[in-house]
Amino acid sequence: MPDAQVKDRARILSSIRIALGASATPEAIAAEYGSIARTYTQAGSSDQAAMLELFADRLLEYDAGVYYAPESAIADRIAEILTKREKHGLAIPDRVPSAWLPQGFDFKVSDDYDAYQLDKTEGVLTGCTVAIAETGSIVLQNAAAQGPRILSLVPDYHLCVVLANQVVATVPESFARLSATSTLPTTFISGPSATADIEMTRIKGVHGPRFLDVLLVTT
Repeated sequence: MPDAQVKDRARILSSIRIALGASATPEAIAAEYGSIARTYTQAGSSDQAAMLELFADRLLEYDAGVYYAPESAIADRIAEILTKREKHGLAIPDRVPSAWLPQGFDFKVSDDYDAYQLDKTEGVLTGCTVAIAETGSIVLQNAAAQGPRILSLVPDYHLCVVLANQVVATVPESFARLSATSTLPTTFISGPSATADIEMTRIKGVHGPRFLDVLLVTT
């Protein structure tokens, strides 16, 4: 953020604190936030099978591809998906498990790639931190097997491996999972990138991949 914007932000926040007086202390703000009644549903009651079914259903509604594999067959399934997509290799973040990577494809660790280099790749393969069944969302963080945010924003194709135990029912449950890593850059993805202009013309790939495949790893 430019220095001028930092100064403007500090000045605005200072004015707000002065106007609010003593109630603007961090302790007072935290206490007020903690006192808010949270009567909404915070946890789901479905079993894992039902959660996975709902998650897959939401992904399909968003026009994402959904595939399944046991943990022992992740690499084989990824090979099938890439062959179907006519991909010869993908960019990967650091610390993607070697057991995920099938032979015969070119996988390059791309954490240091810039936007131009990523745009030239055939796509990206990542894991995730958590996934939300209710919204069909995948949450990525700058962590092992996920990498910096740019990896999931620039490539035209994204293949994401989601483990069954990473799927939770609700958004509040996902935030509970994320609490320990809340300071990391975080991206929520709900299907392939799509937006519409004022004439309601749907355009894919404006702020992320046009094509998203999700491999659900069952036990």
